[in-house]
Amino acid sequence: MALRIITDSASDVPGSLIKRFNLHVIPTPVVIEEKDYFDGETIFPEEFYKILKSGTDVKTYHINSFMFHKHFETYAKNGDEVIYICFSTGIAGTFNAANIAKQELLEEYPDFDLTIVDSKCASLGFGLVVERALLLAENNVPKNTILEAIDFYCNNMEHIFTVETLEYLYKGGRLSRTSAIAGGLLDIKPIIEVDDSGALKPIEKVRGRGKSIKRIVDIVGERGKDLREQTIGLVHGDDKKTIAEVKEFLTEKYGCSNFLESFVGCAIGAHTGPGIIGIIFLSEVSPYKELEKKNK
Repeated sequence: MALRIITDSASDVPGSLIKRFNLHVIPTPVVIEEKDYFDGETIFPEEFYKILKSGTDVKTYHINSFMFHKHFETYAKNGDEVIYICFSTGIAGTFNAANIAKQELLEEYPDFDLTIVDSKCASLGFGLVVERALLLAENNVPKNTILEAIDFYCNNMEHIFTVETLEYLYKGGRLSRTSAIAGGLLDIKPIIEVDDSGALKPIEKVRGRGKSIKRIVDIVGERGKDLREQTIGLVHGDDKKTIAEVKEFLTEKYGCSNFLESFVGCAIGAHTGPGIIGIIFLSEVSPYKELEKKNK
């Protein structure tokens, strides 16, 4: 019997984190030419973005209750306590499907202790929350305190993205055809956040890639707290060159030195396209830092 922290692949946690903590990441389904693949299991970011760039139609759907049942049942049989930190309900139906599976399992395993957390975060936003929770669990912090910390991080996590092309926002129904055409002609790059409800929300429009990158870095300074000390999440849609530039800007401008970097995976990348760049950071100083560091 053990306390296990698990998540899904929309968290975009890097392989180094998965390996260090033996983290269970439930894969998001991806449909390519009518065939199902699973993010991080049977398809990986480099291959995924090559397929996207080729013009192949790619779709995603959220992890369903049958899949969750399969992934949760091992822990139910072992009598483990589980905290599952999941993709935002503002973007996908993951949370509801996980709860259906939980209720089914409780009929067979009535003592199964599973807490499902709607992160209201996306991509490495809840990947960072998962990392914090794993550090606390590693330091034998009580479950209730871990859940309090998760709540703090989820509610104070800022996500700022910009995209290179409007094509995928249009395809996903987040942009009208007229706006996509006009925006393309004017080289408009939207600045997108994850709002308090956990939904993707455009907040500004900037002309040109360079200006959009500069703007998301500026927003980090406007909203972030304790930037020198906190871990900054950096994600990209197969654009390592630009994300390296962003990292350099953050280091020079704010003294940032702790970074967690990853690809934007299939769950979001299919709807935003290659070239997406994101910065994820905290808007408040964490009261849990010392608990995380204790045994490091």
